[in-house]
Amino acid sequence: MHRGSLLTMPHPERSGTTAPIPTLARGWAMASALVGSWRPSPSPLVLSPAALDDIAPLALGTGAAGLLWWRVQDPALRASPAASRLQAAYRLQATLAAVHEHQLRQALTLLRSARVEPLLMKGWAVARLYPAPGLRPYGDLDLCVRPEEYAAARAALAGPAGNGCPVDLHAGIPLLPDRSLEDLYGRSRVETVGEMEVRVLGPEDHLRLLCLHLLDHGAWRPLWLCDVAAAVESLPAGFDWDYFRRGSARRADWTTCALVLAHHLLGARLDRAPAALGARALPSWLVPAVLRQWALGDPHREPLLHRLRLGSGVFESLRQSWPDPITATLGVRGPINRLPRLPFQLAQCLKRSAQIALELVRPAAA
Repeated sequence: MHRGSLLTMPHPERSGTTAPIPTLARGWAMASALVGSWRPSPSPLVLSPAALDDIAPLALGTGAAGLLWWRVQDPALRASPAASRLQAAYRLQATLAAVHEHQLRQALTLLRSARVEPLLMKGWAVARLYPAPGLRPYGDLDLCVRPEEYAAARAALAGPAGNGCPVDLHAGIPLLPDRSLEDLYGRSRVETVGEMEVRVLGPEDHLRLLCLHLLDHGAWRPLWLCDVAAAVESLPAGFDWDYFRRGSARRADWTTCALVLAHHLLGARLDRAPAALGARALPSWLVPAVLRQWALGDPHREPLLHRLRLGSGVFESLRQSWPDPITATLGVRGPINRLPRLPFQLAQCLKRSAQIALELVRPAAA
């Protein structure tokens, strides 16, 4: 069902976009370098040392260094300074993977001592889909608990025994509002980390979460699209596509777009997906928007609210705060269609402005 791929899509330099060609070309190079990188035996990376040197800082800054190193097989390319930096990052990530597994077991012990059974999402839950430790780095341990157990869970982790456990604790899962927590627990799976059991989201819910997380954050990390690709290629027999798409029709379409993006940009195989899903056409603005994000790297900037309170650097902060098309679309819960994104970006700016105005008024009201 390989209806289109990175190799058959038009190159950004010939796509008719008005964005600077070097920016899109760099994003395109990043996509090419990560094709199939989550597989046990990816195809060798065909890239010049100069091109690898150009994209290596982006890979190092966005967590994709291990995956890029995984594809570097040519001895001459491996001897390049950029490849050496990628290898060092991969080795560090492999070491940290063992540390994080210990922290996860520690957090699970603390929570269960408080009679709280968490659900693990992202992080270790997706890293286990990759063929080697260190390929998929993660920092926080994303654990979800029932809202009525949140206070007890937080107290259990706040004690001395919880020091050093980088837990990002969630009351429910905001990205899956059309799923009841009981359904999420009921469809969850039990895996093992070391000799300890851990409950993770079921494959349908986890794939849906990975797709929505990618788009909700503007798809700025290539690693997140690799997560989607790794997950869709490791689906178990009997994967329930009807349940995967159940709920909000708009969110279901967002997840479809994420899967098709993984197919087009990274060559993810959608052989097990329904034909209608894989045939979903992407609007012309979406791929260039992703490539721009990848070329620019980490988009985080100093919060505009902070600059307003300082009274300096406001205009520069305003320029940097202009939302990308993907974040703007999901921010106002809009459709991913062929219409121009400017109205969605303006709506997202108005939404943010209202939130900032409330934050500025609150101290005075208090």
